[in-house]
Amino acid sequence: MTRLIRTLELDEIRTLLDWAAAEGWNPGLSDALPFQAADPSGFIGAFIDGVMVAAISAVAYDEHFGFIGLYICHKDWRGQGHGKAVWDAGMAHLGSRTIGLDGVPEQQANYGRMGFVRAYETVRMSGTLAGQTSAALPARVDDVAGYDRACFPAERRNFLEAWLMSPNQYLAVSTNGDLRGYAVVRSCVEGFKIGPLFADTVDLALDLLGPIAGPVQIDVPVQQEAFIDALQSRGFVPGFMTARMYRGRPPELEQHRVFGITSLELG
Repeated sequence: MTRLIRTLELDEIRTLLDWAAAEGWNPGLSDALPFQAADPSGFIGAFIDGVMVAAISAVAYDEHFGFIGLYICHKDWRGQGHGKAVWDAGMAHLGSRTIGLDGVPEQQANYGRMGFVRAYETVRMSGTLAGQTSAALPARVDDVAGYDRACFPAERRNFLEAWLMSPNQYLAVSTNGDLRGYAVVRSCVEGFKIGPLFADTVDLALDLLGPIAGPVQIDVPVQQEAFIDALQSRGFVPGFMTARMYRGRPPELEQHRVFGITSLELG
């Protein structure tokens, strides 16, 4: 048995997302293309006789920051070292960068032994929105990218240009022409996810939810207590929790603007 480690093609990224759906991670239906745009070399698989048996995303956003996610070994191939092989390949791809990941509680101790330190926790809030009138409107990609950089550890223009395209929907709030927040909504295996949800204030974050109708999930940093309370008052319920962890120097962000992370897969 010879194991081949290589970069995934777009259809293979789609297969990896199908695996994520089978694990109950509820990925977006159109995630593959924007994910690949973030770093075409950042999706790595292990293959046996041409069959993908394990894979990982190890997205290098720039020379200083990368993110690990979508770390899955197919259930039929576990216990044979394939998962460790793609992990090692992903970490080699990211090199000396600061690396982020969102770890589930049962894996956080393992990540800690590999040098990852917890920065904060997120909780998945699930509920249904009614699609009420809001001041939220579309915005220019240039403005969104500029706002995004204050809330995310790296410039990610290539990713955003694809993430903001249909079938995803995005909304923004502005004051006197100055962008003060934006949100992206994408269809998932179950309902919709909102992410990122970045805004200057709780009220503006809630305004961004106004036009959205249907069942949604938002991965909210737990320190956003007022926002979580507002969601619960609208019938949202908390679900599973993850911890954002970093290996290397933690990024300096406008964390108070982060009401929903972009995705557990890419940060």
